[in-house]
Amino acid sequence: MMATKKRTTKKATAKHAKENEPKGLSQTQAAIKVLGQARKPMSCKEMIEAMAKKGLWSSPGGKTPEATLYSSILRDLKKGKDARFKKAAPGRFTLAGK
Repeated sequence: MMATKKRTTKKATAKHAKENEPKGLSQTQAAIKVLGQARKPMSCKEMIEAMAKKGLWSSPGGKTPEATLYSSILRDLKKGKDARFKKAAPGRFTLAGK
């Protein structure tokens, strides 16, 4: 019997290369970093603008990144005492440790 060689397609090779790329910050991680540097409550829109300006995170093509961040923060707030964010005013957030 002959040994068969496994064929690798370009698509599989590209997928493997993409999996091994170093990952940047997630949107939530970037928001935490921006809020830590700002030291003041910010709206989601302000956080998105600051993240893009500092090169921490940019939307991969989504139309409403502010809404996505807002949703992520609300999910985090449900963690109670383990939440990383704190609501400072309507639509404005800060870090929980502040």
